[in-house]
Amino acid sequence: MEARNHTAVSEFLLLGLTEDPALQPLIFSLFLSMYLVTILGNLLIILAVSSDSHLHTPMYFFLANLSFTDICLSSNIIPKMLVNILTQNKSITYTACLTQVCFVLLFGGVETCLLTVMAYDRYVAICHPLRYTVIMNPRLCGLLMLFSLLISLVDALLHTLMVLRLSFCTALQMPHFFCELAQIIKLSCSDHFIDNILIYVVACLFGGVPVSGIIFSYVHIVSSVLRMPSAEGKHKAFSTCGSHLSVVSLFYGSGLGVYISSAVTDSPRKTAVASVMYTLVPQMLNPFIYSLRNRDMEEALRKFL
Repeated sequence: MEARNHTAVSEFLLLGLTEDPALQPLIFSLFLSMYLVTILGNLLIILAVSSDSHLHTPMYFFLANLSFTDICLSSNIIPKMLVNILTQNKSITYTACLTQVCFVLLFGGVETCLLTVMAYDRYVAICHPLRYTVIMNPRLCGLLMLFSLLISLVDALLHTLMVLRLSFCTALQMPHFFCELAQIIKLSCSDHFIDNILIYVVACLFGGVPVSGIIFSYVHIVSSVLRMPSAEGKHKAFSTCGSHLSVVSLFYGSGLGVYISSAVTDSPRKTAVASVMYTLVPQMLNPFIYSLRNRDMEEALRKFL
């Protein structure tokens, strides 16, 4: 069959998590609830941090940006899925699909970078407390945020431009609930060896480097905490890191679970279900983790409400 040029592609079909009509109302209700909780929880975090002057510190600056990133990532995926279920129309235009891919990569990359930056912030706060305000000054915080955004934007645009060169000549049906980069590449009938290599290289960079930085930070944090003479100081130090460590474990643990599930199963639909664990669940639970494990955040939320 002769390959068609990508300009002839008008739309893709998102098959979703299941094709059973009886389950569609349940899935719609579940994802709508998850989306509303995600938006409300992260919005409260942002408003609490911005309204309380005691939280105008680097730690909460990065937390507010993490909440904003979670809102953007969820808003890029769930609304289109809900519209498709409500209208019983599984199509998504070619342009909208590539746009969704680009923004998923962008906000996913920013979240990865932010978790690493927040680990470094905790490292400086615990290992170099006397120099904390000097090291983590507003200029450095702004540069770290800008660097995270720029490197993620370059990654997202690079992958999107690589997809633009692909052609499609098969049934354009994705057994997924959003346009995922790997799924689009699988639908292509042109040579996508370079695209696969690029995915693995970028995955190693965005996975290996941040994880190494987080591990490095927490090795030094644990070493410094264990040398503290007072039990109260140890407990306070660990409590400030507990929320971040929980979020990191949830984010990377769910991502690793999706990778393992895709490796051991041949069912794309099961992989799609597992993808919910890293694209939606961490973003919904992050506000609860930070608000329930952080007294300052609890107090700020109480004052705001």
